[in-house]
Amino acid sequence: MPARSIRSGPAVGVRGSRSLVWPRPSSYAAATSSRAARPRRSAVGMGVMELARTEREDLRDLLSGLSPEQWRAPSLCASWSVRDVVAHMLSYEELGARQLAERFLRGRLSVDRVNDITLRENASRTPEQLIQLLDAHLDPTGLTAGMGGAIALTDGMIHQQDIRRPLGLTRTIPAERLVPALRTALFAPTLLGVIRVRDVRLVATDIDWAFGRGPELRGTGEAILMTVAGRRAAVDDLSGPGHARVAQRLG
Repeated sequence: MPARSIRSGPAVGVRGSRSLVWPRPSSYAAATSSRAARPRRSAVGMGVMELARTEREDLRDLLSGLSPEQWRAPSLCASWSVRDVVAHMLSYEELGARQLAERFLRGRLSVDRVNDITLRENASRTPEQLIQLLDAHLDPTGLTAGMGGAIALTDGMIHQQDIRRPLGLTRTIPAERLVPALRTALFAPTLLGVIRVRDVRLVATDIDWAFGRGPELRGTGEAILMTVAGRRAAVDDLSGPGHARVAQRLG
């Protein structure tokens, strides 16, 4: 669900910028010790659903190493902590079609109200319980399995960066995952990032990817993804004659 003004729902869908779009304390060891060992495959040749699972595995590894203070820290999603973002990301995994429809009706079809309902329903879940829930849903189900797994991949990637950026926990996202996420962030109906970056040419400096026409806006693929998703904090990592145009749109 989308995020609010830099809140979120699947990252694919936002009122501003949350979406529906990176020291391991011993207190979290129990939450991960029982996970089944599963060898990582090369991303080359993976389908989108498999890429989404790999992205979730990376998220699990990140969350397993966060301290209690980091779980409580602010994310890029307005007024949401790291714990809130994780709860939001996983809140759709257990919903069938009927339950999903009921939640949207309760929220009167407002993304922000639906997100608020979601957070209230998951307020009692601890970090350990959220990690266990993620472990149980490494393979996307329900709403996030939509578009062949592209929703889970893109939403998960954007939200993982919502967590990583404020915490200063950088990572290199494989191009095999980043390119389909960029495509989804641009054109998914609930996000339509292409509107934010219209009339500029986006050029990734670390992967072979470019999009659009107009004055250039250059930077890493990750910074472009987060800008397309409406994260104002990422725009300053980009440069070029198209910068002022996009920065003004994001406020």
